[in-house]
Amino acid sequence: MSKRIRFSTATGMSRRSFLRLSSVSSLALSPRGLSSPQENRFLFGGIENPSCSAQKRTTSIREYLYNVTWKRKEVDTFLDPKAPNAARFDPELGYTYRDEVVKDGMDGCRTVRSFEKTGERTMINYAHKPCRINAYGDSFTFCEQTSDGETWEEHLAAHIGEPIRNFGVGGYGTYQAYLWMRRQEATPSGVEYLIFNCSLEDHLRSIDESRWIRYQPMWRIHPPPGHLYMFQGNPWAHIRLNLESGELVEIKNVFPTPQSMYKLCDPDFVYEHFKNDLVVKLVVAANCGTDVDQDELGSLARALNVNADFSSPEATAKTAVALHAEYALRAGMRLIEKVQAYASAQKKKLMVLLTPDPPEIVAVCEGRPRSDQSFVDFVKAKNIFFVDGVEKYVEYYKNFKISPGDYLKRYYTGHPNPIGNQFFAFAIKDAIVNWLDPKPPAYREGSETIPAVI
Repeated sequence: MSKRIRFSTATGMSRRSFLRLSSVSSLALSPRGLSSPQENRFLFGGIENPSCSAQKRTTSIREYLYNVTWKRKEVDTFLDPKAPNAARFDPELGYTYRDEVVKDGMDGCRTVRSFEKTGERTMINYAHKPCRINAYGDSFTFCEQTSDGETWEEHLAAHIGEPIRNFGVGGYGTYQAYLWMRRQEATPSGVEYLIFNCSLEDHLRSIDESRWIRYQPMWRIHPPPGHLYMFQGNPWAHIRLNLESGELVEIKNVFPTPQSMYKLCDPDFVYEHFKNDLVVKLVVAANCGTDVDQDELGSLARALNVNADFSSPEATAKTAVALHAEYALRAGMRLIEKVQAYASAQKKKLMVLLTPDPPEIVAVCEGRPRSDQSFVDFVKAKNIFFVDGVEKYVEYYKNFKISPGDYLKRYYTGHPNPIGNQFFAFAIKDAIVNWLDPKPPAYREGSETIPAVI
């Protein structure tokens, strides 16, 4: 008989204690579960609210972990600086990026991605000028699937007349971006103005010990377009919640050396190491795992104030998705407070950029509720300065008489294409201009060097 999933005492708590985590969470204020895939667009290995009966995903924790165990060849390639891999090993963050040409752009083109020695993507516009804005975040910040010079940062820099450093790294969650920011801001590249990107998937990544555990089934079968090889997602520093106190728990990478990565090629080691991991339990439950303990899921659901439905395998899977999403959002709320506190202590100005995932844009354009509404409400309640990228796309959609899907095709090739990056740059332009003091050269009164002709 398969071992039943047990949620450790570290994830159990009284309902009252957990509600202290967020007084404005939509799930906390109104207990509910997810009754349809449209109510939440968080991704689990590329699958939205999986239908167990349709795709016959039935597995135990042991079977799931055996299937996602690393192959020695995969680790060899990842660690080989001469191999065709976009990422390179980092002891804290799992990986950072390196120069690459990838056939993943719009119209089937290749994109050219290169980096300065100091870690940011190559700056094009006004690179010789002093920089006072650094941007941090995931692939939306990095501008995956577009070449150097086609990013929203470069479009914006060209327009306002001053440079913007792009420290985005594809695949990072908000926590990994936070650690990367702290590392870079402690160098001569540190600046006064910080743009910090948050998206729906970023909250999930922050609580992953290894993103590979969730995404391996997709990456091995359908690797990202244009990549000759894909491995990013190895273990990294991550966060969890102490549900009794409501405090964030920062967890160091326990695979901090290249040699330690080879432990992950042993299926028995992978099982023993990850079998009690909260995220693993929720992912297996979301895939209709055979050893799901409904009592434990119900206990966690009560702590999170999320309705639980175990009437069918599909309903149980959706409950697990809802629990995973809410836990991630709560962790994201605590983390963004930490980011704000860091910026304040360092006398830096922070802008949180809520960047959109394509399914979210389509859903909201169709009039469906936002998956991250509780997070939006939270940053408002905390008076954290933010710009809502989802809102920008939805507002502009009102100018069209086409479907949301067709609207999105204009701007996205998986990630925003060069046109999408240009659109986004000008969508947030006013907020950036008004944020800077003094204003950038293009908007600074008296910055002219040649008198205007009257």
